[in-house]
Amino acid sequence: MKNITKNIASLLLTSLLVFTSCNTDLDINKDPDLLSPDQVPMSAELPAAITGIGGATGSYLAIAGGFWSQYWTQSAVANQYKVIDDYSLNSSNSLITGFWFAMYDALTDVKNIKANALSEKNWNYYLIATTLEVHTSQILVDIFGSIPYSEANNTAILNPKFEQPDVVYDKMVADLTEALGKNFLESPIENSPGSTDLIFGGDMDKWKQFANTLLLKLYMRQSQVRPTIAQNGINALLSSGVEFLSTDAAITQFANEDSKSNPLYESDRRQLNVGTNLRASQTLGGFLSANSDARLAKYYNGTTFQVQGNFDEGSSNASVVILTATDPLYFISKSESLFLQAEADVRYGSGTKAKSLYDEAVNASFSRWNLTSGSLLTGNYAYPNGTSSQNLKAILTQKWISCFPGNGYEAFFEHNRTGIPKKSAISQTSASYVQGEFAYSVEGKTGGKFPRRFEYPSTELQRNSNAPSSIISITEPVWFDLN
Repeated sequence: MKNITKNIASLLLTSLLVFTSCNTDLDINKDPDLLSPDQVPMSAELPAAITGIGGATGSYLAIAGGFWSQYWTQSAVANQYKVIDDYSLNSSNSLITGFWFAMYDALTDVKNIKANALSEKNWNYYLIATTLEVHTSQILVDIFGSIPYSEANNTAILNPKFEQPDVVYDKMVADLTEALGKNFLESPIENSPGSTDLIFGGDMDKWKQFANTLLLKLYMRQSQVRPTIAQNGINALLSSGVEFLSTDAAITQFANEDSKSNPLYESDRRQLNVGTNLRASQTLGGFLSANSDARLAKYYNGTTFQVQGNFDEGSSNASVVILTATDPLYFISKSESLFLQAEADVRYGSGTKAKSLYDEAVNASFSRWNLTSGSLLTGNYAYPNGTSSQNLKAILTQKWISCFPGNGYEAFFEHNRTGIPKKSAISQTSASYVQGEFAYSVEGKTGGKFPRRFEYPSTELQRNSNAPSSIISITEPVWFDLN
């Protein structure tokens, strides 16, 4: 692969600090690299943490997630992403290495903010840092499996231990619960990050909603593998009356300028100087077309779709994925929050709220593109109000569509957890193919098995004596994946 490993996070931070520099308490006459960790102002470190996470997930993981959630496929006239599309992405690939180290680099900032906030009893920053830590770690554990969590980013520990996913999940839940339980009235008066918070501008009510929504996600992700824990956790959340996100948790301050744009656009379009690598997959494109979904024209520049992974024989005229420099970068979108709540009501609630939550979630997905759902919610996309399996299929299918383009990795995780959309047993070229069903890549190199995870980067396996002793295959399911 070409220059995908360029440090998107650093570029993003440099550009976004334009929006925050006037409001930080960083002394520009002091080199922050020369300050001890406890001397770095939290308001100066927070933008670095946020953009570090966004840069890593919004470039490396967004590219792979879009392939594996079958939003796009490799162009037939290029080879940039063949190893992702044919499932030969391995531990030595720069995408995996770059993603792993960019995420843990961002966690260095996050954990330093958390430590300083704890020392000062600044519970606003403490909650923000804990939420970012758990959000980042959730993604890491869901794509890799066991990860360093408790001992990660500790300069005194050169070989942090890898903890089992269920252990990490329990610790993430405990950490979020503890941070949400702090007495925020005890915090210093000047304890709000203000505009240096690139997600909510210092609105702590929204950070609490973000944390609660993340808790809901953590429990829901365990719905198949630990059903009792999932049910008890979600029932407790729902009965407590906590608020979930009703707005997007997103970075929106992008500009159509070099190094100031959305990381997916920056890495795929501007840095590579190629605008046609990503082509419309038959999987999503065909589904949207079959349902006369207006989002089709926002996702792709036409209605010609390429069979997934058919980059050796596919048409050079296949429609191109539309990306723009100013696309928001979503940590959790409003629609994702609503879909989570709808699923929770179907699985663990009365089921009476699911339809309204589903309708609101679908409408939020359309509204994001300045569209309306029109007659779809009374037609092809009408909530079934049927069996639990029928209702869940509707919710999770629409959630899959709504994660386009940059959050395809979350759709990939959810597909692994639930098996929705269904996997097709026949070729997409068959007249019997059902639009929207996942198809094994035409050029797939894993013997019919779909990818389920990233392999650990070879550099981590070599340098950390506590890392797994051997490479875990890309087709090996992660812990919550029982499909």
